[in-house]
Amino acid sequence: MPGKKVLVIEDDRAIRQGIVDALTFAGYGTIQADNGRDGLDRAIGVDCDLILLDLILPGRDGLEILKEVRGVRPTLPVIILTARGEENDRVRGLQLGADDYVVKPFSVKELLARVEAVLRRSPERPSDVAEVGLPGGVADLRRCEARFDDGGRYDLSEREVELLRYLAMNAGRAISRDEILTRVWRIEAKGIQTRTIDMHVARLREKLRDDPSNPTIIRTVRGKGYMLSGPERGQ
Repeated sequence: MPGKKVLVIEDDRAIRQGIVDALTFAGYGTIQADNGRDGLDRAIGVDCDLILLDLILPGRDGLEILKEVRGVRPTLPVIILTARGEENDRVRGLQLGADDYVVKPFSVKELLARVEAVLRRSPERPSDVAEVGLPGGVADLRRCEARFDDGGRYDLSEREVELLRYLAMNAGRAISRDEILTRVWRIEAKGIQTRTIDMHVARLREKLRDDPSNPTIIRTVRGKGYMLSGPERGQ
């Protein structure tokens, strides 16, 4: 997606320059960092649309950077760059919130395709959500509670808050169970069969007073997943 700006955090000069050249030729703006400390400073402090993050860096480890970036800029897309033998680090990176990974050595074509795919999904990750309006109440995600005008109040678990936030950030779009596992649970969903998502949705509906026989807040979209369709969210 030409016009977008990509921060490249990579200590290998040849690899970094090759990535920057490929991105520039494709029409992207670029920012560079060759060590972990500068990379973290720029990841937090500069305006960019996506980060390409090497995991093995001098100064600060790539996973440390990812964790801090997720705490400060939870909606910023991150693709991690890993060596072929670093499977555990790739898994850990996905669990910490990376959007995708590319294994070295990689082709320019593959890298650009993954960058484009993640940026295409980035509208799914708009600004953070503080509140979700409910019929006769509100879900306060900062206070981790659902409150109602009649005085009713329900505590929300951390996972329930994360699930509701992700649905609210994608309001009006059906979210698959695999996507929820990947984005909210931070685990690779491929091949996993689990009722965890359905159980959490059922508990969340109960706390939001969403009739399970005819839900109007968290709707089940047959064959696709779940979709938030309640009143507009707060920012």
